[in-house]
Parts: sequence; C-alpha cells; structure tokens
Amino acid sequence: MPRPTKGPRLGGSPQHERHMLANLATQLFLHESIKTTEARARRLRPYAEKLITKGKRGDLHARRTVMKKVTDKYAVYRLFEELAPQFEGREGGYTRIVKTAPRKGDNAPMAVISLVLEPVAKKEIVDDAVATAKRAAAEAVKAEEPAAGAEEAEEPAEDVKAEEPAAEADEAEEAAGADEAEEAAEDVKAEEAAVENAPAQK
Repeated sequence: MPRPTKGPRLGGSPQHERHMLANLATQLFLHESIKTTEARARRLRPYAEKLITKGKRGDLHARRTVMKKVTDKYAVYRLFEELAPQFEGREGGYTRIVKTAPRKGDNAPMAVISLVLEPVAKKEIVDDAVATAKRAAAEAVKAEEPAAGAEEAEEPAEDVKAEEPAAEADEAEEAAGADEAEEAAEDVKAEEAAVENAPAQK
C-alpha cells in the first residue's frame, strides 16, 4: 500500500488535513470516482484503502472505527454493504489514479481517483488458462519435430537417388572398357596368327 510522503500537509493544520481527507473519502465512496489535485489524490489513496480494508472485515468494531473518520452514515453503509463485497477477491489495489489536464487558472496538476470495481478472475480460472497455454505450446513443439524429421529423411533419399545414376554410369563405363579390352586382345591374337602364317606360305 502506498505511504504518504513526508512534507507539508494538505491544509493549514493537521486537523484541516484530517477533515479534508475524510470529505474526499466520503465523496469517493458515494460517487466511486472524483476529480481532485494530484497531490490530494496521492494522499487520499492510502487513507481510502485502509477504510476499504476495514469495510471488508465487516464486523462491528471495524464499522465503529470507520465511523470515527467518515461521519456520513450513508457513505459508511455503502462502503460496508455495497462496495466491500465487490472487493472480496481483490487483495489490495482498490483505487486507481489517472492524471488529467492541468486546472485552468493556476495550472495545478489534476487527477481522477476512482475505485477499481472490475471483477477479479479466480485463481482456478487463471491456472486453467495457464495450463491450457502450456499444453498448446507443447503440442506445437511436438508437431514441429516430426516435420523436421521428415525433411531430414527426404534429404538422404534425394542423395541416394542422385548416387544411383552415378553408379549406373560407372558400371556402364567399366563394361565399355572391358569390351574394348577384349576387342584389343582379339586384334592382337589375329595379328600374331597372321604373322605366323606368313612364313609358312613362303
């Protein structure tokens, strides 16, 4: 919870500051959003959040403690009966401060402080959403792995197909070389036979 900074107070005296914060908190509980100066909004934030925490307790002692600071009975009733149940699932951060345009005249920085009444998602729902996201990511990774394996398997198959024509060409060259060697050997034998027959004819 933000703590108020040390320094000058919001009024001429501590009593003036207490009354000012009480009035601002009363208007915040009645209207759920008020526009004030940025300094007052920052000082009001921890003050109002402590009162909201007591409103969530809901017992008689908490109600009497709040009544010491906020004297408007309808504002206290609305805090305990209408606003506190809406903060049931929220652990802190009951207010929101939004800066706006400076005030005309003295150019003071202005801000809007409002109650955060949006419903908070339950922890079970958040856990289910996180688990679903993790399962989806794991399935996507598993789907990518077989695709990568199929691509790697296709590459060796293409290499084998490319090697087969080369092997066939080598075999054809070897067969052609063997035929040429046989023909050369036959020519040599024919020449030798012709040389041997030539003297015999003379």
